[in-house]
Amino acid sequence: MRRTVAALLAAAVLAACVTDTAGQTAGPTVGGVNYAPQYDFSEFWAATDGRTFRVVFAGNPFPNLPVEAVKQRLLPVMQANKPRPALVFTYDKPIEEQHPDYRLVLVFDPANDLGSGPVCNGVTRFRPGTPGRVYVYGVYCRNDLALSETTAWTQASGPDDPRMGPLFAQLFLVLFTDQPMRRDRFVPFMRW
Repeated sequence: MRRTVAALLAAAVLAACVTDTAGQTAGPTVGGVNYAPQYDFSEFWAATDGRTFRVVFAGNPFPNLPVEAVKQRLLPVMQANKPRPALVFTYDKPIEEQHPDYRLVLVFDPANDLGSGPVCNGVTRFRPGTPGRVYVYGVYCRNDLALSETTAWTQASGPDDPRMGPLFAQLFLVLFTDQPMRRDRFVPFMRW
């Protein structure tokens, strides 16, 4: 009797799981993340709250459209999914050189050997894109130092695809985390 009840319960749970996921599309995937020891969310907040925050856009995730059209159509998507500070994304380079120069660099379909150091120094290289998939390498820079970096990807057919919003929301949550960074070194047998 118990086995029958357990089997029926397992079948019901499995059916519910299959029903819940049927017809849904996979959301964005965020790859590994790297934070520089200098990364501090309070610094990001102070630099961006109530201000414009420059985005450097490299590559074209939708090669069938002109890059300027893609940029303009993605700006409101990024703004709608922005991180917590009251910032306004812009592609405009400031008239006067900023010190420090905080910016977000988005490289679409980056080369496999492209790192955050060169990206913050203005270097970009690309690989051929996969049709129907948006792959972005996001780097948060202060001057020539990469403070955080990660990758994210999703299936999308154009800049207005509803899957682009969650992609940027997840990317920004990881790049601009407010979680405290553990800076102490690991000591075996240390008391927690």
